[in-house]
Formats: sequence, C-alpha cells, structure tokens
Amino acid sequence: MFRNHFKTAWRNLMKYKFISFINLFGVTIGLTCCLLILTYILNELSYDKYNKNADNIYRVTRTFYNSNGEATLNLSTVSPPFGYYFPSEFPEIQKMTRLLNNGNTPLRYKDKLINKPDVYFADENLFNVFTVDVLKGNPKTALNDPFSVMLTEETARKYFGNEDPINKVLRANNQFDMKVTGVYKDFPANAHIHPHILVSFNTLKDSAVYGEEGLRINWRNNSFFTYLLLPPHYNAENLKAKFPAFLDKHMAGEYDGQKPSRYTKLDLQKLTDIHLYSHTDYEAEPNGDIKRVYIFSVIALVILLIACINYMNLSTARSALRAKEIGIRKVVGARKKELVMQFLCESVLLTSTAILIAFALLYFTLPWLNKVSAQTLSVNVLFRWQILVPLILSPVIIGILSGIYPALFMSSFQPVKTLKGLFKAGGGSINFRKALVVTQFAISIILIITTIIVFQQLRYMQNASLGYYKEHLLTMPYYAPLNDQYESFRNTLLQNPNIKDVGRSSRIPTGRLLDGLGAKAPGNDSTAPVKADIRYVATDYDFISTYSIPMAAGRNFNRSYGTDTAGFILNEAAVKAVGWKTPQEAIGKAFIYGNLNGHIIGVMKDFHFESLHQAIAPIIFFMPSAVSGQSFYGRISIKISGQNIASALTAIKNTWQKYLPDFPYQPTFLDENFERLYASEQRQEAIFTTFACLAVFIACLGLFGLSAFSISQRVREIGVRKVLGANTGSLVTLLSKDFLKLVLIAAVIAFPVAWVCMHKWLQDFAYRINIAWWVFIVAAIIAMLIALATISFQAIKAAMANPVQSLRSE
Repeated sequence: MFRNHFKTAWRNLMKYKFISFINLFGVTIGLTCCLLILTYILNELSYDKYNKNADNIYRVTRTFYNSNGEATLNLSTVSPPFGYYFPSEFPEIQKMTRLLNNGNTPLRYKDKLINKPDVYFADENLFNVFTVDVLKGNPKTALNDPFSVMLTEETARKYFGNEDPINKVLRANNQFDMKVTGVYKDFPANAHIHPHILVSFNTLKDSAVYGEEGLRINWRNNSFFTYLLLPPHYNAENLKAKFPAFLDKHMAGEYDGQKPSRYTKLDLQKLTDIHLYSHTDYEAEPNGDIKRVYIFSVIALVILLIACINYMNLSTARSALRAKEIGIRKVVGARKKELVMQFLCESVLLTSTAILIAFALLYFTLPWLNKVSAQTLSVNVLFRWQILVPLILSPVIIGILSGIYPALFMSSFQPVKTLKGLFKAGGGSINFRKALVVTQFAISIILIITTIIVFQQLRYMQNASLGYYKEHLLTMPYYAPLNDQYESFRNTLLQNPNIKDVGRSSRIPTGRLLDGLGAKAPGNDSTAPVKADIRYVATDYDFISTYSIPMAAGRNFNRSYGTDTAGFILNEAAVKAVGWKTPQEAIGKAFIYGNLNGHIIGVMKDFHFESLHQAIAPIIFFMPSAVSGQSFYGRISIKISGQNIASALTAIKNTWQKYLPDFPYQPTFLDENFERLYASEQRQEAIFTTFACLAVFIACLGLFGLSAFSISQRVREIGVRKVLGANTGSLVTLLSKDFLKLVLIAAVIAFPVAWVCMHKWLQDFAYRINIAWWVFIVAAIIAMLIALATISFQAIKAAMANPVQSLRSE
C-alpha cells in the first residue's frame, strides 16, 4: 500500500513541476539553515562535557559589594588562601585544582624565542579533576617539582620539532630555567579554557616568583581559577551555604573589623554552565551566551516555519487542479483516510528528498559558518544517535505537520461537485492562505527591523566618540628588565620624528578595569570612605598625553613637580562618585586611595576605557613609584605619526631589539584591540543577517509561486479586461493590490513585536541607540517592494499576454 502511495506521490510531484520545485527548494534551504544552526547550537551546548567528571566539577567565583550592598565586581577567580584552606575546611571536596594565568611569557630554547600566550601555573591535581590526554610523561608526578612544565603537542613541536621534549630546558623571562616533564594533547575546542603551557604550581612558592606566604595570606590577589570536584549527586547548595561563615572566620581582619560576608560572596559555577551562563568581569576566554543560542534556535524554527507555510499555501492553492482526481478516487471507493495518507506521502517524500539535499549542502556551507563564527564546527556532532534518530524522523514529522491541513482540506471535497466542474475553493481556504501569507511577511518584517537595528547599534559602538585618540597607537607588553633603562629607551624612540609620544600604564583602553582599592575623601569633619567603587590605572607622566585624553580641570602629571608621586588624577565619573559637584571643586583636595595619601591634581574628562557594553566607571590615575617602584607597569603605548608608519615601526623594532633582545617583539595597534571588543557582535550580525535574508527569500519564493498560481486562475478575467480597454499598469495594480494589503497587515502585526524584542536586546549595552520610528517604516517599505517585485514579474507577464489566446476557448 505504501509503495503505491509513494509511486503516486512521485507522479504528482512530477506532474506539477513548478510548484513542486518551489516547495522542494524552499524546504531544502530551510532544512539546510536548520542543520547549520543545529550544528552551532550543539557545539555551544557541548562545552566541557568531554570531561568524565563534568557533572561534579564546580568553579569558585567571587563577587564584591559596596557598603550599600551593590555588586561592584564579579570575578571567576579568587585569591590563593581560599585554595589553601578549602581542603581542610570542607571534607566534602574530593579534589581541588587551581590555575593561574601568567599571560604572555617569553620562552627561549636555543635560538627560538617565542612569546607564548596562555601559560598557566597548575597544581598536581589538575589531571585528577579534568580529563586531559597526556601523551608523554607521568601525569601523577609531572607537575610535582618546582620549575617543571608540560607543553601541548603543538607547542612542543614549535620549540623542539621532532626532538623528544622530555627533560629539555626552556628559559622563561630570561630569568628561570624550566624543565619539560610532559606533553599533553591540546584541550578540545569546546573547552572553556586552553592552556598551552602548564607550569608546576609549586613554582609559585619560590619567593622570586610569588612566595609561599603570599599563597597563604594574600586575600587581595584574586587571580586564581579554583575548581572543586564534589561527590556524585552532591547538592552544591549545601557547600555554598557554608561559605559566609568561612569568610567571617578567615578574613576577619580584611574589612576593618566588619563582617567580610557583608562585602564579598563566594559562589559555585557548574563546569558545564561556564561557557553559556558565565559573564563575570574576568573570564579565562570569551564565553558564549545562552541568549544567542535561544535567538538562533528561534531563527531556525522561523525559517522552517516559513518553508512549511509555503508548502501549505501552494498545496491548498493547487487544490482546484486536483479536484477531479480526488472526485474520481472517491467514486471508485477511496476512503478519506486513504486520500489523507496519499497526500501525506507526497509531503513526506518531498521533505525526505529535501533533507538529503540539505545534508549535502551542509558539507559545503559549514566552512562558511566556521569562518564567520570563528569556531571549528564539525558535522560529526550530528552523528550521535541522540541527534541522528530525530534527524532521520524529521522528514516524517515535518512532512506531516506541513501536509496535514492540505491533506484534510483536499480529502473533504465532494465528488458530485468536483466531477460536474462545480467545485470552487471555499472562502475558508482562501482566508487561511491569506493568514499564512500575513504570518510569513510579519516574520520577514520583524527580521528586517532586527537586522537594521543590530547594524545601527554596531555602527554606533564602532563610531562613538571614545574620549581619547585611538588611531596610530601601538601597544606592547612592558617587561621588568626595562625598568632601569626606560628613560633611555623612551628618548631613543622619540629621536625618530615619526614617533610622537611614549607612555606606560598598568592597563590600556580596550581592556577591563578590574583593579580597585578602598578610597577615602574629606567630609565635613574628617576623612570618610567613598561608597562608590573607584578603579585604578597606574600610569607614568606621559600616558595621558599619549592618548590625548582631555583634562576637565587641573593638570596632568609633570616631571617639573617633585610632588606628583603623591598626586591623583580622577575622571569626571569619580568626581561625581565622591560627591564633588564640579571638577574644579576636587582640585587640591586631600585623598586617600588604598595605602596612598595624596591630593587631587587633575580631573580628566570621561572617556570609554572599556567597551560600550560597560558604563564609564570611576577611575583614578596615580604614579606607581609611590608604591613599589615600576612593578605596576604592564603595557607600553607609543603614538606614531600617520605620515610614515613603516619608518616608525622599523625604529620601534630596532629600539626594542637593542634594549630587550631576550624578549620577542610583538606590537599591536590599539584600533585592532578595539575591533576585537565587538568581534562577537559582528559575527552575530553577519550570521543573523544571512539567515534573515534567507528567511525573507523563502517567503518571497512562496509568494512567487502563490501569485503565479493565483494569476493563472484569472487569465480569462485579464483577457476580458484587456478587450474592454484596460492597460498594463491598471492590470498589474489590480493583480498586486490584494497581496500588498496582506503585507501591510503583516507590518502592523510585526511592529510591536519587533520593538519589544529589540528594546530588550539593547538593554545589554550601557550605551545604545534609540529605536527610531523610521526604521519600522523603512522595513515595511522594503517588504512591500520585495513583495511587489516578486508579484510584478507574473503580473506583467499576464497583463502583456495576448487576450485572444486566453479567450478563444470561450
């Protein structure tokens, strides 16, 4: 029976080739988009699940609060004493491991000098907590001894080629010798962290590196990723409930006699939740976002819905062509359920063909998605039985869902009317098709509005005034060996006329402001704590001038003033946070920041140190020599002329190699860092725009087929009108206006939905555009023009046809 149904279904699909092609093409594109998005979503959901203990591993996070109870800083890292006390305080912790990012670290082997990123200090429990494939060395002992390192397979190949790396020695920072004790396979792409080099955690106990005492008592250095392995099925909430008492017990002296649990809080993040749900102020690597997964899931369903609507529309529209066929089948004994089965077989056959073609197209389109999303997606993620079985069943499910209404509708025809030629599609069928068209174009208009607003927000962020000069600014790491010869280094650079200025700082714009100390300012009677959180940047005399940051009051640091090492410069946001009414009022005021006693010498105008996702934070600049020499510096910034960039770069490189021959020269332009701030949004925009255009295209494809069929049913009416004097323009208007009315109704429905969605999306940005009214009008006009262009081809063709051809049979 099924064989006969499918054979008949094939014949019918071949009989109506035009409509069958449109249906097949639309469903194929829809399924290809769904497979692409499904591959992306499954990859996002798979992060860190490769670990055997994934369900039992938690990361410790820390949040800081001000005296008003407002969260001021949220970190995925904690200070080292937590790791020191946790195992003895909480017996439910089976294993604990810690990682400390050492950032870019210059490592030399013979004549090879490479500045490796993602160098981490790791303790010996790492392999008991995480699933790591160790290729060489003993994972139980490889990280036991100080100054021992393990390398990824790729890193080992870069340094040693085909040589055996075990027991080879790497020179770190031209200061320490590190012995290679193991090689491990690179962490999978779907890991939230990717250490290229692991340095024994015991190395930190050396006083020249960090110091054992610092690991035990330094509560302020929140830089350590701390992971806990808890027992299976253990409720992590039980452990979290014990944290406040732990904080009050061990950190009693850190908050001036007040309860530490009032000002800081520990939390636990499940390992498998980190990638999509963790958005702390400091992460090991940029994470994904569950919202993005939801957005693309909706887009996939919307595209598939539009393709299914096409099928329902065109199938019900062509019902008049199959009326006699259905009548004859009923006369010879076909029951309604057999006719329904026949029509469903047609839709299942079409969707089965579509998904086979979609899998083939997936193979060719996945490299594009990998390039745009900056990921390494693979079709292998679809070949797990939990995914493959639903995919195999999907043609049946989609075929039934899209074909059930046309099947029920057509199987209900009365044979007497159909065989006498009295059949006419009822108003219910026509109204249903109109509702489907409205649905399609409402979705299309929402996507058009969304695309325009996303584009506007990204352009706004990229073109917004930052409050400083970011063009032709070169930045490089600052290394301690430059301390004693920095002035000579700087003067050598400034001898080149294409180099305008050179400055040092602990952080540079486009980074995050994570460093903060308590501040006190003079009140009515005495110095009182500042309730707001003020972040600091350690700078030298030339940093502000290098970035051309304008002053609102007072002056910049100046070598002519011997007291500037006790001076502070605030931004306008910090002045407001302290409570001063104007920048001028702050000048000369006494100020205490951490352990520094000084006074305000200047106020900068507000500028965007961080991305526009974050509001401008209160910032304080100070000279680090007032604290501990030049150890605060982390970056060098060099302003070059735009006239002869090549000459300036050559001079900088030569100067670097003269003063720092044992450190690799790795410059970065600040505007490149700026672009990276919004790389995630740009990728999202590119993917979203592509799929939105495809959704609109599929909708137009359906409208094209529907208008072609509708116009073909009015050929004789058009012929009569032409004979009576109607011109081409009036006929095109007549044939188009009904469809354009539907697009207008769709626009009215789409406007409020689009506004609500985009208003909510924009809340993620501290600085954002206002949604302009004209965006909705433009989207409606675009949709109407697209619809008009789609319909006009068939309308003009019909209007220009010779009326004799359509009327001679009458």
